[in-house]
Amino acid sequence: MLGPFDYTIAILSFCAELYLVVRLLAGRSELRYFALATYMLAMVLGTAAQYFFLQKFGFQSSQYLYCYYYSDALLTIALFFVIMSFYHQVFQQMGVRKYVHGASIILLSATAAFSYLVVHQNSNNLTTRFVVEMGRNFYFVGVVLTYLLWGAILKLKETRIRLVQLVLALGIYYSADAATYALRNLFPAFQPEFLKFIPPVLGAFLPLAWAYTFTKIPEEARLLTARLAPSHQS
Repeated sequence: MLGPFDYTIAILSFCAELYLVVRLLAGRSELRYFALATYMLAMVLGTAAQYFFLQKFGFQSSQYLYCYYYSDALLTIALFFVIMSFYHQVFQQMGVRKYVHGASIILLSATAAFSYLVVHQNSNNLTTRFVVEMGRNFYFVGVVLTYLLWGAILKLKETRIRLVQLVLALGIYYSADAATYALRNLFPAFQPEFLKFIPPVLGAFLPLAWAYTFTKIPEEARLLTARLAPSHQS
């Protein structure tokens, strides 16, 4: 059952998400960060829907579980488009916009097709299993794409501080979440008390980190290349 800590973290996350939606849609950067604003809006609606089903049907109800897993899968897919929008910004000066869009469509279709092939043998609750499996697969794809994107940022010596911090926060989020998942599965007998607090904290970390970035880092801010990646010269 959810406790005061969970509700506190959820409220902080909800406020950060709502703040980002208002800030991005009211500012002049809504087109550049349209995918991010859409993702934050989806998080706001998902949080509201989960709270509604939680209060109306209870934490153990099938209605709440369906809402949780469906919204979580859809948010994972939405985050995929946020990552691809970061790719577009990193590579925009190289004139490869159409290739990024094409790769996004191919990757989206391939992941959805793979997810369907994994679950199509079981006809029971096929739609639910497909949605959950697709969300998991997009999570894995998101992890890989984020690390590759960070490598591209270092290789291309990206200097836009806001973009660098947005991607860095995403990398920290994925890394911490993946590490927690690995600990739980590799060492099932070792389940310290603090592990249960990590998922809700991570759920709030990303919107809070992005809210801080958009508040404190102006779009025109730049950094020296040497500060982003150490020089290999002796």
